[in-house]
Amino acid sequence: MRTQIRESRRLVVKVGSALVTRNGTGLALDAMADWARQIAQLRVQGRQIALVSSGAIAAGMQRLGWTTRPHAMHELQAAAAVGQMGLAQAYESAFSAHGLATAQILLTHEDLADRTRYLNARSTLGTLMTLGVVPIINENDTVVYDEIKFGDNDTLGALVANLIEADGLIILTDQAGLYTADPRRDASATLVSTGNAEDPAFAAMAGGTGSGISKGGMITKVRAAQRAARSGAHTIIASGHEADALLRLADGEGLGTLLFASRTPLAARKQWLADHLQLAGSLTLDDGAAKALAAGKSLLPIGVVSISGDFERGAVVACRNADGREVARGLINYSSIEARRIARKGSHEIEAILGYVDELELIHRDNLVLP
Repeated sequence: MRTQIRESRRLVVKVGSALVTRNGTGLALDAMADWARQIAQLRVQGRQIALVSSGAIAAGMQRLGWTTRPHAMHELQAAAAVGQMGLAQAYESAFSAHGLATAQILLTHEDLADRTRYLNARSTLGTLMTLGVVPIINENDTVVYDEIKFGDNDTLGALVANLIEADGLIILTDQAGLYTADPRRDASATLVSTGNAEDPAFAAMAGGTGSGISKGGMITKVRAAQRAARSGAHTIIASGHEADALLRLADGEGLGTLLFASRTPLAARKQWLADHLQLAGSLTLDDGAAKALAAGKSLLPIGVVSISGDFERGAVVACRNADGREVARGLINYSSIEARRIARKGSHEIEAILGYVDELELIHRDNLVLP
């Protein structure tokens, strides 16, 4: 029994172009409807699901009558623009049949590299899932300009797992999982059932590239698993052709390949914060706030006496007690200018002072690490 995935409460599911578009012949509406049915059942179990779906470029190619993936950026972007409309409409119809609302989220690499935009995307996705909405996430192929970009949606799936602090990443593909060698060329190749995602041997096993429709291949899936593991998320690579694959995987069945992480999402996040040497500023706290942080609570504006430094939302800042000793560090939800305006104020006053409220906490406890 694979308890790593069975016990997961927040999952990212990634489906590839070959599955979504029947290898480029058109949107696989029956498969999309079936994924929606399974995700609806997972929602009933109390799980939160974000769906990362390839297929916009491939769907656009089909609508435009192209049989070979183009190389020119403007042609790729045109195909994405045409295909994204049908892709979003198909998912909306599939999920609405089960009473679930969906939201289209298009991301670029810059959205996740920039800390302010990263936190904005994280807050939006978290709110959507709390509301019971299923986010449908794809790369914004219509506006990106470096050659397409995250490189593949396997990587995007891993980045989203980090973004929403998911417990697991399920990559559905047209292969049964990771083999010790290419099974199309080596009859002795065997399926890898389980392994540590950060084992370098798996990248050597993967090799190869994707088809004319998909961008990646098994190597991008292994690399995505490695990236997800650094965020504490386990990854399963499995065939999307298996009946009820998502339900069976979520129940702990041994389909495909499990590449597990060696630490929890929260521990991984806090380790990143602990190792972050580029502090953008510092906050001086009163005794009550310092004690609250030591007890594992979030930092509220009312407990901040003063702010040092100039920084934007999402910066890493130090939290210091009255003696100047660092008692914590974390990702701040407001800029230095905004933080100075709401310091010593109650959280209920934030909207009246700033005209809006991003978060009630200045730094959430999940984004804090103690020394």
